[in-house]
Amino acid sequence: MDLKRIKRLRREGGFTLTEIMVVIFIIGLLSTVVLFNVLGARTDAQVKTAQTNITRLANALEQYSLDMYDYPSQRQGLEALVTRPDNIPSGASYRQGGYITKLPMDPWGRPFVYERPGDKSGRAYDLYSYGADGKEGGEELDADIGNWDN
Repeated sequence: MDLKRIKRLRREGGFTLTEIMVVIFIIGLLSTVVLFNVLGARTDAQVKTAQTNITRLANALEQYSLDMYDYPSQRQGLEALVTRPDNIPSGASYRQGGYITKLPMDPWGRPFVYERPGDKSGRAYDLYSYGADGKEGGEELDADIGNWDN
């Protein structure tokens, strides 16, 4: 082999270690940016899902109160929207099949909280999810999501 041919093969041989490391760094950086954007979108979707389910439950509670002349008691809870309670007021008419077919869980897999009377919302009841952390209170992503937000 002649010397010119060997030099040409070395130049055309491939990438240097530095070039490969730069490419790996750029791919890692892009992956991190994409990951944070995807996780943020998922969290936003979970909050919106919780708000939508709270609105659905609140609408069912309003229908219940129109038919039953009051909201379910604290003891009856949200289950009164699915199953007919024992003590029906005189003249009240519980809707056949209930007001909702199944109680939804919040996006984090926990039941919604129903409190009567409502201290947080200033309404007849409070209806809320504890949010991502599953604990009362919290800030930002861990904040409670309730009917006081609507």
